[in-house]
Amino acid sequence: MESNPLSAPVYLGIDLGTQSVRVIAVTHDGLIEASATEKLEKRQPGLRHEQAPDSWWQATRLCLRAVMQQLGPHPHIDGLAVDATSGTITLVDSLGHPLTAGLMYDDGRAQTEAAEANTAGETLWQQMSYKMQASWALPKLMWLLRHTDVPAGAQLAHQNDVINAHLAGRRLAADSSHALKTGYDLIRKQWPYAIFEALRIPSALLPEVVSPGIQIGESSHETAAETGLPHGTPIFSGMTDGCAAQIASGATAAGSWNTVIGTTLVVKGVTRELLHDPLGVVYSHRSIDGLWLPGGASSTGAAAIAAEFGASDLKRLNHSALSAEPTRTVVYPLIGVGERFPFAVPEAHGFTLAPSDSAPISIEMRYRAILQGIAMLERLSFDSLKQLGAGTDGRFSISGGAVNSEALNQIRADVLEHELLIPAVTEGAFGMAVLVAAAQSSMPIATERMTRIARTVTPRRPFSQYATQYGQFVDELSRRGWLPPQLHAAARMNL
Repeated sequence: MESNPLSAPVYLGIDLGTQSVRVIAVTHDGLIEASATEKLEKRQPGLRHEQAPDSWWQATRLCLRAVMQQLGPHPHIDGLAVDATSGTITLVDSLGHPLTAGLMYDDGRAQTEAAEANTAGETLWQQMSYKMQASWALPKLMWLLRHTDVPAGAQLAHQNDVINAHLAGRRLAADSSHALKTGYDLIRKQWPYAIFEALRIPSALLPEVVSPGIQIGESSHETAAETGLPHGTPIFSGMTDGCAAQIASGATAAGSWNTVIGTTLVVKGVTRELLHDPLGVVYSHRSIDGLWLPGGASSTGAAAIAAEFGASDLKRLNHSALSAEPTRTVVYPLIGVGERFPFAVPEAHGFTLAPSDSAPISIEMRYRAILQGIAMLERLSFDSLKQLGAGTDGRFSISGGAVNSEALNQIRADVLEHELLIPAVTEGAFGMAVLVAAAQSSMPIATERMTRIARTVTPRRPFSQYATQYGQFVDELSRRGWLPPQLHAAARMNL
């Protein structure tokens, strides 16, 4: 590799998001030396959500060039890895150049194909504890094959595979994290060829797959000319954006968990054994050290705050909620229709339970009730995971836009009865830099060395002040037929 031995070595992380591409250079001690971001355009008519795959590379190329300029001449780069949106695919030619539009992670056109895939692969999907969804990669691959003239030599490519091919000047192996939603068998570490044959998917379309954190190639002379990235920079197999954010949070040891609350609520953690969820709402990736990474995504989250309070004085409301006593009003803060986790009910909708003897609730207490509802849904999520056999004795970290609310942070710590850690950096690109470091040492060593905690939230109120409301919350979910009896019993047992 062409590098300056006197320059500080860095790892590069590349994150392909929905709205933008982000590239950062991180030192061995976890300090961000350089960064750059470029926006992406999208086309989203109806159920369809497409992007031009060439735009992924153009944005990445510009980011890399900016980062290289910030690092100065002859940077010492120990390796790079790329994460991307889970389930986003295209078809590519023998050199890795895209042949079709990129079908994005939430493209829902392949509903018929999803039903067919679930029938053909039911046994394996049950072992893996999930069901194929229309937005997953395998149904969308089936859709592409039915609606596209596929030339000889074409191959499936996940979103980050496109970038890796550009970096190396040739197609490289895919990683098992992105291949999960294409039906890759994480237990046996192979493609389920019999299922694909039943679905009339040619095996030649399927790329080689390796575990995350494996060196799969090196950057080419052409990439060096285009971006300034040193020729021969090691390229490591990456993971999905959700897994990348989990690594960045430091939740990489068994029993550790990270909850991201933005518009919605996503819980991801680490277990030694694969969790088997009969409801199919929890599915697991696999880490570079062989541990399992279960997770679930709720439709509940901070969207309820934006929907109800809009441009209200949130600073004042947060201050009021932080100092107020717990309210007896119980809110399930679900916006729209349909819940995905910790239970799957397409017709579920939000509700409010007000005490019969209460006066009309003020805007301040309504706000606090919504914060309590978010925290109760999060507690129910962990009750669900513990019921499936997950350990929760490790550290809990929280991230996402909702951590800007000190009131919500405190209520969550109280309701969860757990200390909550807020990481200094939670970007997916940072997680990929940590992954490269872990590939050259180990995940515990890399996480300990590179991730930092910005602040810690310690429980202040005993859960007993929320127990009655939580009982009413899970009882109402059960009464409506949304909460499975075993989960209702598990939640009640922990009161």
